Amino acid sequence: MTVADPSLADLSRAELAELLDGEPAYRLDQVWDGLYRQRRPLAELSNVPKALRHAIGELLPEALTLVRTQSADRGATAKHLWSLRDGHLVESVLMRYRNRTTLCISSQAGCAMACSFCATGQVGFDRNLSVGEMVAQVLGTLQHASSQDSAVNIVFMGMGEPLANYDAVWDAVERFHGDMGVGARHITISTVGVIPGIVRLAAASLPVNLAVSLHAANDRLRNRIAPINRTYPLRDLARALADYRRAKRRRISFEWAMISGVNDRDSDAAELAAYARPLAAHVNLIPLNPTPGYDHTPSSSERIEHFAERLASHGVNATVRVNRGTSIDAACGQLRADKQVSIGRRGRSARSGARTRIKR
Repeated sequence: MTVADPSLADLSRAELAELLDGEPAYRLDQVWDGLYRQRRPLAELSNVPKALRHAIGELLPEALTLVRTQSADRGATAKHLWSLRDGHLVESVLMRYRNRTTLCISSQAGCAMACSFCATGQVGFDRNLSVGEMVAQVLGTLQHASSQDSAVNIVFMGMGEPLANYDAVWDAVERFHGDMGVGARHITISTVGVIPGIVRLAAASLPVNLAVSLHAANDRLRNRIAPINRTYPLRDLARALADYRRAKRRRISFEWAMISGVNDRDSDAAELAAYARPLAAHVNLIPLNPTPGYDHTPSSSERIEHFAERLASHGVNATVRVNRGTSIDAACGQLRADKQVSIGRRGRSARSGARTRIKR
């Protein structure tokens, strides 16, 4: 299910050209480049006549509304809560580093994967996001932050399983790459292991980064942590990842939430190394972040460092991820979007189906 009425961010360039039929040809470039290259709101495109901006806005309302922003890490991390036009809520996170800006965006409202430690999975699944709702998270976040950073990384690691919403996610990837100028090497899609989506990614045109939320390297434990493993077990996942690596020549990353007494033992490191080494995968070790409904605790910093050393002794490179945004529930696995807001659900309006062209 998606919202019936399209937003401006949902339109492709060809669809916007159809909408602007009858306007001077250069208007299309002015609007499109203003939105995606300059990353400015429609209302601020001063080289486009005000009447035309108003007409476009009337036909194509915004995909989402900013409800709240929370900051942490001395302003380097910001979490945004967005209301979609049907009242569902999603979250995205902006993280500033010394030489880059990373945007973590959601691909679904909620999630059906039910990973045990993930706050989004505990909420359940509402619906897939449209391409416009994903694009608008990026544009809206950059506009709110007044960011003109050229080095932008976009990661589909927010709420939802991106490969369960493949078509819209890939359309968003192509918009980021082709229209915003974000290189494929600066776009990452994270999955808990949805094999059909990985197969499609291997055949797709752009060599984006692929990250897999692994968290266990034996089926018995992974079935508990990530129930999707019962459908797509580790052996089958490894085959799909090997095919992806051959097709794209890109390094695969494994995300591993360090959970005390669950997956941080020396035997877990040995299993992970045996799984990662044939794939030449890099491992990101992430201290478990606290979430409601999951009573396990994070591994100690000493245990995490020891785990990384054990992986290195088995010939596997690992990085200990520094948590960002834990104080505002913006860290890995914490996105939940359960704040109640009084923004009513909007049905189809008189603007529905009016996306043929603008006549003035």
